[in-house]
Amino acid sequence: QVQLVESGGGLVQAGGSLRLSCAASGLTISRYSTAWFRQAPGKEREFVASIRWSGGSTLYAESVKGRFTISRDNAKNIVYLQMNTLKPEDTAVYYCAAGWGNPVSYAYWGQGTQVTVSS
Repeated sequence: QVQLVESGGGLVQAGGSLRLSCAASGLTISRYSTAWFRQAPGKEREFVASIRWSGGSTLYAESVKGRFTISRDNAKNIVYLQMNTLKPEDTAVYYCAAGWGNPVSYAYWGQGTQVTVSS
């Protein structure tokens, strides 16, 4: 049974930092492309960042480029999202996802973790 469990969310002031973690079980993250998405109240879920299974190349949404960094620890089977210089518009529920293919089809999703950035 595949599980993705996010943690690390919380309340932070604008300009602050948070690191989200996504612990995977039932799959080996080095064999999947993994990504972070987010959904703000009243908005569609949007892509934030991804890391490909092969080579580890990364991709970011323009809105977070230069502030967020996605990484993974293959030994621990965890994917991270380091978020710096947070803005109120980063407030959302953040989801971890894993999938395969080109383009990637994300088959597995976590339950999400809330990030709230106060101004």
